[in-house]
Amino acid sequence: MTLSDTVIVLSGGLSHERDVSLRSGRRVTQALQDLGVTVLEHDVDPHLITLLREHEGAVVLPLLHGEAGEDGSLREVLDLLEVPYVGSSGAACRVAFDKSIATRVVAEAGIRTPVQVALPHEIFRELGAAALVRALGQRIGFPMMVKPSRSGSALGCTRVDEASQLPGAMVAAYAYGSVAVVEEFVTGTEVAVGVVERSGGPEALPVVEIRPESGTYDYTARYTAGETRFLCPAELSEESARACAEMALRVHEVLGLAHLSRTDIIVDEQGVPVFLETNVAPGLTATSTVPIALESAGLGFGEVLLELVDLARRRHRT
Repeated sequence: MTLSDTVIVLSGGLSHERDVSLRSGRRVTQALQDLGVTVLEHDVDPHLITLLREHEGAVVLPLLHGEAGEDGSLREVLDLLEVPYVGSSGAACRVAFDKSIATRVVAEAGIRTPVQVALPHEIFRELGAAALVRALGQRIGFPMMVKPSRSGSALGCTRVDEASQLPGAMVAAYAYGSVAVVEEFVTGTEVAVGVVERSGGPEALPVVEIRPESGTYDYTARYTAGETRFLCPAELSEESARACAEMALRVHEVLGLAHLSRTDIIVDEQGVPVFLETNVAPGLTATSTVPIALESAGLGFGEVLLELVDLARRRHRT
């Protein structure tokens, strides 16, 4: 691509993760502008389609989080308007964003996942909490994790150590969506592995180990400087680190993702990686794991973004 080509950075939106998206957008815009790229920052609003039509040929870099940004709907609109964009297709996003679906697809590909049960709010309400709490305790055991099926940044996620805590955890998850997933809690080391596509194909970035000061990698720990210690490369055995990288690449392939993804993994006490979830629009803030991994790999943040923009443009032309 030539430096005169315009990139439209989409950030903001109306999800609970709006602030994170705006911070990612500002950082990406600055990195591209430092390389001489013409960048327009824009939110998702009634003026967006007009903007896209006024800048025909511009590549969109979507950094929206939550449903509107990651459930595939925005990508479908961009395809409808024949606008090139960085990232996975709408169909791939729909599968990856929904934890109740993505976990099943990944498990069927032979990748290790936690035991998981998905419960729509209507079922939980109609069948009664007491009976379901007993069944979940028998099927999954304690501790367990409860989280919204379609949300990010650990919003609505709760660790449940005993049966009495489960109804409250379900209510917290339903605050962010109509379906909650309940899965076994895997004890181990939490890591994140970014996958970035380059000219030679998808590459796994160095594994980032996540050590929150509070012991829980929640929203505050993710986006408050100093609340979490990130180690890159992770303090894992060479074999475990390689297995994590292979898992992230395999997930990227199985889910049909494109250009950029991040897979969250727990390395259990035996050093075996367990899939947690994947993200089609990973955060790119100063405390996000993908920029940390890029720096560890000796890759320039802006230069990699520029490569992804070029890939998006070439995909559009074909």
